[in-house]
Amino acid sequence: MKDYKYKLLTRGIIYDAIGMVTMVIPFIGPFLDIIWAPIAAKEMSKMYDGYKGKIASVLVFLEEILPFTDVIPTFTLMWLYTYVWRKQPEPKAIKIKVNE
Repeated sequence: MKDYKYKLLTRGIIYDAIGMVTMVIPFIGPFLDIIWAPIAAKEMSKMYDGYKGKIASVLVFLEEILPFTDVIPTFTLMWLYTYVWRKQPEPKAIKIKVNE
């Protein structure tokens, strides 16, 4: 599980870097964002399943398509939310009474 977690972080950093590189390229960069935004959204939904993955894919799409927002590391922030900031519920024991 730990290896998978850090592989997600590595992929996220790479995807964030790709998104930021398009901002650096003059004139062509905004057009590359039009291509990159749906790809990034699809990758986000593959990386994080369920409701949170769908919300994150919409957010990464908007972040990539809107001008001057490429500096936001959305993939890395999603990883931090999933594995660092979000509290995982502690498992609770359920007591079962058996009639004897």
